[in-house]
Amino acid sequence: MKPASLAAIAALACASPACASPPAAGAGLQLERVVMLMRHSVRPPTKPTVTPPGWAAEAWPAWTTPFGELTPHGAAGARLMGVYGREALSARGLFPAKGCPQPGDIAVSASGKSRSIETARNYAEAMFPGCGVKVEHPSDETNDPVFHPLESGATIDGARALAATRARLPAGGLAAVQAAHADDFAVLQRILGRPTQCAVPSCNLVDIPSELEGKAQDSPDLEGALGVASTVASTLMLSYVEGKPMSEVGWGRATKADLTQLLTFHTTKFQWEARTPYVAERAAAPIARRVLEALDGAPGTGKLTLLVGHDTNIAQLGGMLDLHWQVADYPPDDPPPGGALGFELVRDASGARFVRAFYEAQSMDQLRSLAPLTAEAPPSQAYLPIPGCTTLASEPCPLARFEAIVQRKLDHPAP
Repeated sequence: MKPASLAAIAALACASPACASPPAAGAGLQLERVVMLMRHSVRPPTKPTVTPPGWAAEAWPAWTTPFGELTPHGAAGARLMGVYGREALSARGLFPAKGCPQPGDIAVSASGKSRSIETARNYAEAMFPGCGVKVEHPSDETNDPVFHPLESGATIDGARALAATRARLPAGGLAAVQAAHADDFAVLQRILGRPTQCAVPSCNLVDIPSELEGKAQDSPDLEGALGVASTVASTLMLSYVEGKPMSEVGWGRATKADLTQLLTFHTTKFQWEARTPYVAERAAAPIARRVLEALDGAPGTGKLTLLVGHDTNIAQLGGMLDLHWQVADYPPDDPPPGGALGFELVRDASGARFVRAFYEAQSMDQLRSLAPLTAEAPPSQAYLPIPGCTTLASEPCPLARFEAIVQRKLDHPAP
C-alpha cells in the first residue's frame, strides 16, 4: 500500500464499525495471509573465541560445523517447522494439504548470511517438498538493505543512538542493571569455573563493569560483563538445542534450568542494543515495510511471506512496535532459534480485515530431540497484544489501524 493511501486510511481508521468493535478472539475469522520474520535455526558460535582468554577454566567444546553456519541439526529443526507449518496453514484453508503452491502463493527471502539462506531453503522444501520454492537473498550482508540495513548504507546517528539508549537506563545506569543480575552472574561463574590465571579481579566476571559503546552510524554495543554474559548464555543454549551431550553443555556444569535463567542476559543485551525506539524504528524500517506490503498483497508477496534473518532483526521489529512475547521455555522477549514473529491477515464474515501478531517457536527440548511437530504436539505459539490497537493478546487489530501505526513510525521515527 502506498503511503498516501495509508495516510487517508489512518484518518478514517477509527470511524469504521470494524475499528470500533473488533470481533471476538478468532471467532469466524478466515485466514488470508501470513507474514513471518524468522530467526535462522541452530548454529555454532560465530567466532573461535566465545570468551576472552582467561575467563573460563577450560577450553570451549568444539563444533564440527564451521563458525556461524547452520548445523545439520539446525537444518533438521527448520524442516520440522516447515512440515508443521504446512499442516497448520492447510488446516486453516490457506494451502491445500498436498501438492505445490500456485505461482505467487509463497514468497521467501533470506538475509545474505548462509545460515539464514539454508534455514529458509530447508523450511520451504519441507513445507512444499519437490516444488522448488525459490529463496531470494542478496549476495552478502554488505549489500543487504532489508536484514542488514545499518551495514548496507542506512543512515543512523551513532551519537544520537547512544544518547537515546542511555536515556532509557534506570537510576544507577548499567551498574544497576548489572547488579540486578547478581544471582545470574553467580550461576554463570559456577558454569565457567575458576581459571588458574585470572583475567579479571578475583576471577569473577561480575567484577568487570558494563558499558555502552557508541559506534558511528550504528547502534551501540553492550560491552563488559553483560555483553560477555549474553554471548556465553547464547552459546550454552545453542549447545543444548544442538543435542550435544550434557557433558559438553557448560562442561557438564549447566542444567536446563540454568540455561533458561542465563538467557535473561541475551534479552538484556537486546534491550539496550536493539529495542531503543530511535534505533529500532530505523533499523527495522525495511522489514516493517515488507510486512505492510505483504499484508496488502503487493507484487512479490504471497499468501505466505517468509523473511528469514536474525535474532537482532526480530528484537528491532519488536522494539519498533513495542511487541512482547514469551514462548516455550525461553525468557520474555527472547527470539529462539528457528522461531518467528508473525502477522496474520484475517477477514470476518462482513469482509472486514484484521491483523493478529503472534510468536511461534520450538521449545528447547523439541529442538534438542528433533521431536516431530503436529497438531497434537505443536511448537509453542502465542498471540500478542499490539500496542496502540489492542490490549488483549486474542484481540485482532483492524488492518487500517495496524497499517496506520506502522506507517506513522516509518514516516516519523523516534527523535
